[in-house]
Amino acid sequence: MIGRLAIATIVALIAAEDEKAHDHRHLYTSQAESYCYSGQHACPSYVEANRTCWGYEKNCRKAKRFSQPHCEPPAKPWASNMEEKVERFFDSADFGWVKTIRSEMTTYCKSKGVGGSSLRCGDLLRHCRAINIYFDLRAISFENSRQRFRENVFGDGQVGGDCELDRDALAKQGAHRSALQSWYGELERYTSLPFRPNSLEHCDVILDKRPVIFVKLDAGINMFHHFCDFVNLYVSQHINGTFSTDVDIIMWDTSEMGYGDFFEVTWQAFTRHSPRPIPLSQYKNKRLCIRDALFPLLPRMRLGLYYNMPVVRGCSRSGLFKAFCDHVLRRLDVKQEGPSPLTRVTLLSRGTKFRRILNQDELVSALKTVGEYNVTVVDYDWRTVPFLRQLEITHNSDVFIGMHGAGLAHALFLPDWATLFELYNCEDPNCYNDLSRLRGVNYLTWERRDKMIQQDPGKHPQTGEPHAKFTNYSFDVEEFLRMVDKAVRLVKDRLGRD
Repeated sequence: MIGRLAIATIVALIAAEDEKAHDHRHLYTSQAESYCYSGQHACPSYVEANRTCWGYEKNCRKAKRFSQPHCEPPAKPWASNMEEKVERFFDSADFGWVKTIRSEMTTYCKSKGVGGSSLRCGDLLRHCRAINIYFDLRAISFENSRQRFRENVFGDGQVGGDCELDRDALAKQGAHRSALQSWYGELERYTSLPFRPNSLEHCDVILDKRPVIFVKLDAGINMFHHFCDFVNLYVSQHINGTFSTDVDIIMWDTSEMGYGDFFEVTWQAFTRHSPRPIPLSQYKNKRLCIRDALFPLLPRMRLGLYYNMPVVRGCSRSGLFKAFCDHVLRRLDVKQEGPSPLTRVTLLSRGTKFRRILNQDELVSALKTVGEYNVTVVDYDWRTVPFLRQLEITHNSDVFIGMHGAGLAHALFLPDWATLFELYNCEDPNCYNDLSRLRGVNYLTWERRDKMIQQDPGKHPQTGEPHAKFTNYSFDVEEFLRMVDKAVRLVKDRLGRD
């Protein structure tokens, strides 16, 4: 029989282990743990699919992965067989990408003891995590600068930590040095400091959030580009293993220029402390010390994720992109009200100079005469339709129609059964086809050039050469209805309807 003292000891040990697990839960956790810990209360939707891991965990078997990509034959030229093709897609466009970055993580500055500093990064400093890092921002002149991502702003001793630095190894990571591809320009002068940056003796400001997230952002007025930022931030949370919104996000910007962000409500999916990232200039002329800093993947990495990535032909349904969609929509409390008896068809109207549908009213009138569609025409102008409302409309669309343009990045938030109908791709055939395949929704584009009228050859504003993106178009009504019917049939197939 176990005595009371022994029982008390066991209970104390269990409690200690629980506390230890809680303290380190921001490290590499399982899918169920990390998603529950994110505070979304959405675990059942993942557990019910009988997937017990994301796919990057050490002991995660293929059959238990959250996502099972779909690939069609042939396997070549991407792979020698279909299984290899699926794995290649998983590794380059799904949670296998997280596993790759995790496997690259290298310690460039090793802590000298408990509570010391450290710097760990993936290859080419595309992703880094720093403990007890010091920035002397007195070195940066923010005023009158027009450069958001100036390099060589730090000298020795102006960025670093109390750790043993392998300077030679760090110096070899600059091959992708570029503002939106790597953190090398910001961290190349990382120095082994003679003090520990965790007290007011050496720091004017100490940030304690775990972690503080630095971001370098692409164009905040363009949905396609800006959501490269958000997708890569979400991927980095998986790499780092933390989904808490109790974080500070700081925009690395060495100027004091404003940053237009038409989609700033999206930040609420990542932090509850600020409607948009804190500008770095808020700490100008300060010595800034951070307990735990995350430098996430950047939006324009070579062969990175989403922007110009080589998506394996014939493959679709990245679980990573579906998880991103679910993550953002749940945290922003966007509800799905369908599917409904009438197919919900949304046409995105452009208020721009180019790529307008010249006979839009005629096409819409024809759609409404069909009688089987609930037709909505929207102009996603951020000044009249807030982005959260845009997401609500998109997520409750079964068929989403629009001309080639950044607004088609709404494909990220269509329901699983939806079809994106890129009315005309303007001779850019892969962009939104790839994004649709990554998200796992159906994709169509105009099939008969003889049933479309181009207003004029179009003229590229820089080169003056003819260009399909810089003109407007009219479309044959009967062919348009045929294409919409095809899109609707794809939706019904996904829903299992006749």
